[in-house]
Amino acid sequence: MELTSPRFKSIVVAAGASFWFFIILTATGLFDLKVFVIFVAVTLLLLQIFTKRLSAALDIFAIINTKVFLGVLFVFFISLYGIFFKILGIDLLRLKKQKNTYWLDMEQLKESRIFKQY
Repeated sequence: MELTSPRFKSIVVAAGASFWFFIILTATGLFDLKVFVIFVAVTLLLLQIFTKRLSAALDIFAIINTKVFLGVLFVFFISLYGIFFKILGIDLLRLKKQKNTYWLDMEQLKESRIFKQY
């Protein structure tokens, strides 16, 4: 973000702030399209007006916003994997004893089936 123009930074930061505003309003059940449009317009307008003075702050906000967003995204996907594995009954750590297993028991393995690989 250090090499991009201040105008582009303000647009990106306004989009990020609008995204979090939308998430928070939707999560609390207070979402209203008029309020959201007004927030986006005011944020975009103010950031475009004061973009030269806020350039360093926009960099910091963009970095923090990216880290928080990627952290939430990571937790979300890990949670989805856990939910899917629980629903499908997949036991990755093989904690439950099962008759049908993918692992070979050494007791059932005959020595005649073992060949040297070199």
